[in-house]
Amino acid sequence: MKIIVYCGASTGNETVFNDNAIELGKWIAENNHALVYGGGNVGLMGTIANTVLENSGEVIGVMPKFLADREISHPGLTELVIVDNMSERKNKILSLGDVCVALPGGPGTLEEIAEVISWSRIGQNDRPCILYNKSGYYDLLAGFFDNMVDKGFLTADDRERIAFVDSIEQIESVITNYRPAEIRKY
Repeated sequence: MKIIVYCGASTGNETVFNDNAIELGKWIAENNHALVYGGGNVGLMGTIANTVLENSGEVIGVMPKFLADREISHPGLTELVIVDNMSERKNKILSLGDVCVALPGGPGTLEEIAEVISWSRIGQNDRPCILYNKSGYYDLLAGFFDNMVDKGFLTADDRERIAFVDSIEQIESVITNYRPAEIRKY
C-alpha cells in the first residue's frame, strides 16, 4: 500500500511532532508500505522520509521544479518526480497513493488534507483521509468540522469519514474499515 503523508516543512516547536513522524515512518516501512509525499528534505517531511529509508522502505517524492531548484528536495529517495507546479504535485501525489494521512504542518498541509477531504465528498477521492492527532495538534480542526455539522454545512456521515486518530492501531482500523462516501447530490 502507498501511504500519502502531508506534513510540515518545519518540525514545529514540540518534540512530539517529530516523534510522531518517526513512529509513522517506522510503521510504513515495517509493514512494507511505501511513503508518497512532497519530496522535501526539511522539517517533518525530511524526518518521515529519512525514517522510512533508514528502515529499508520505499519513498516516492513529488516536487515542483521551483522547489527542487531551491535544493530542498531529498537526495536519497527511491524515486523523485519533478512536476511543473503545486497543482500538478497534488494531483500526482493523489494518483500514486492509497491512503491520505496528515501529520502536523502549516497552511500547505492543512490545504492539502482539506482538499482531499473535500474531493471525497464529490466523488473525486475514494481514499481514507486521516489526521494523525496523537499530539492533539488537530483538536481545534476536529471541533471546526463538528461545528460544520452543527451548522448544516457538513453531513454527519461525511464527518465520520474524516478520521482524527491518535494511534497507529487506529490508522490501521480506519484503513481496514473505510468505505468511500456516496457521491453528494444537490
